Amino acid sequence: MEYYTWILTFHIMAVMSWMAMLFYLPRLYVYHVENKNKKDFVDVVKIQEFKIYKYIGAPAMWATIISGAVMLYLNPYLLSGETGGWMHAKLLVVFFLIIYSFSLEKYRKELEIENYKKSGNFFRAYNEVPTILALLIVGYVITKTFSILFTIITLVIGAFIVYKVFNQKPKEAK
Repeated sequence: MEYYTWILTFHIMAVMSWMAMLFYLPRLYVYHVENKNKKDFVDVVKIQEFKIYKYIGAPAMWATIISGAVMLYLNPYLLSGETGGWMHAKLLVVFFLIIYSFSLEKYRKELEIENYKKSGNFFRAYNEVPTILALLIVGYVITKTFSILFTIITLVIGAFIVYKVFNQKPKEAK
């Protein structure tokens, strides 16, 4: 346990790096899709997309998973029924973040070969997902509780934001 706080420090830094990729990569996809006729610009964005995923996002995700697993191994009490289930809820949301992260790689590969059907609005809306999931995780970790009301309210507000962003009119139409 003497190394626990050092592992926690590493875990937090890994999460921050992973979240940076999760927040920024869909934004690059918006630029990519909305500037598809500007080849030189798209070529630069493709390089950025590749590097942020392969050199920052994926390694940070694995560092987050591994350091988190080590902390759970060192402190198995967090998974006991006595904690109120907040860690189980957090791990479920982390699972969704992992799926989201892999989906970003799928979209990156489609964009790389210019075989995509998603719009800029789709990626703008998709960009809201990690914020909603991060809010749930931070809420569970800070309060050390699982609140169904907090979870439902967060998901409903998040779904409303995603809906509004997805359905916004293009700037040219305003």
